[in-house]
Amino acid sequence: MAANESTRERIEKMSIILDHVNYVYGADTPLAVHALNDVCLKIPDGQFIGIIGHTGSGKSTLMQHMNGLIRATDGHIYFNGEDIYDKDYDMKKLRSKVGLVFQYPEHQLFEIDVFSDVCFGPKNQGLSPEECEKRAREALQLVGLKEKYFDHSPFDLSGGQKRRAAIAGVLAMRPKVLVLDEPTAGLDPKGRDEILDQIAYLHEKADMTVILVSHSMEDIAKYVDRIIVMNKGSVMFNDVPKKVFAHYKELESVGLAAPQVTYIMHALKEKGMDVPTDATTIEEAADGIMKALKKERAAK
Repeated sequence: MAANESTRERIEKMSIILDHVNYVYGADTPLAVHALNDVCLKIPDGQFIGIIGHTGSGKSTLMQHMNGLIRATDGHIYFNGEDIYDKDYDMKKLRSKVGLVFQYPEHQLFEIDVFSDVCFGPKNQGLSPEECEKRAREALQLVGLKEKYFDHSPFDLSGGQKRRAAIAGVLAMRPKVLVLDEPTAGLDPKGRDEILDQIAYLHEKADMTVILVSHSMEDIAKYVDRIIVMNKGSVMFNDVPKKVFAHYKELESVGLAAPQVTYIMHALKEKGMDVPTDATTIEEAADGIMKALKKERAAK
């Protein structure tokens, strides 16, 4: 009994736990495909986590398990200590706490105007019209979408504005976990930075767990606390950015890469410059290069 209580206590300290999760598309058919293979992960409250992997690696399937959109073929998923596959578990409550933003915002936007669309989630939670409107305004302000767009059709917005509206629709439900699938796909560099800066701001302001799926190594390196690398449905690496990108050769072997600055720093090191090869952001690289140059000047 004590051992079971200890296990339960450990589970409750984590926001999401995946315990030996497997998922098979087309199970019991000749075309069965194993999308997830024995995935074990712990997602603590308040972390900013990046998930990377080449197309078909299982990352999108993984994120859809986190709020119950896809049910595991076998294994268990816990949210705040409760097994989401228990018979009496409230999936509706889970989806209001673990918000999922799809890669294409058009898949989430459907109301006649932006404000109504953002009100939909709170309305579905059974909140009063006044509370729905209050939450919608707060969420739209948080994502930086100006009031002049509130009465516009969501389909008349730009790509970046649609993404802001889709994120606001999830935020209005006040989730504890925000899961985003390629939220900057197709945006120009300015739009990409604006969206990611806003997500980082929300992570800090709302003390929210953020799980970001992205193909951009630079974005992942800049924003996240921890990286989960998926390959062939399994977790290949699960560590802080510096340690994950130190395996850049292994990442290349599965169709991924490290941030450009990682390659630059390794090239400088090979030329004899005493720079840190674990730099993953432009700021870290610039600082390391300046220190190396000062050291060289002092030695002359």
